[in-house]
Amino acid sequence: MKDKVQAQIHTHKASDGTEYTHSHNEEHGHKHSHQNTKAVLNRLSRASGHLEAVRRMVEDGKDCSEVLIQLSAVIAALNNTGKVILSDHITNCIVDAVESGDKEAIDNLNKAIDRFIK
Repeated sequence: MKDKVQAQIHTHKASDGTEYTHSHNEEHGHKHSHQNTKAVLNRLSRASGHLEAVRRMVEDGKDCSEVLIQLSAVIAALNNTGKVILSDHITNCIVDAVESGDKEAIDNLNKAIDRFIK
């Protein structure tokens, strides 16, 4: 059984030099190695910009059909970003978790997938 610890915030550095910080409420036995952090951040920035453009379209009273088309593009961009994150997570974190016997990571992945595909 894993010992519970207070949330710890720590920083990781990807092979491309990108740093990211996150926390865990519980210790677990696998490492986090994300290969696509920079690409994910770029995708999220672009999606955020497109969403802001949709907001302006609504404020400006643009045609509803045009707004819906642009909104569907934002949703698709976010879904595709989620796929990149999921693939990266499976390829790196889940492989490490399986190798270290961390079954909780698999349970957490299944919960995340259930929420992502709703």
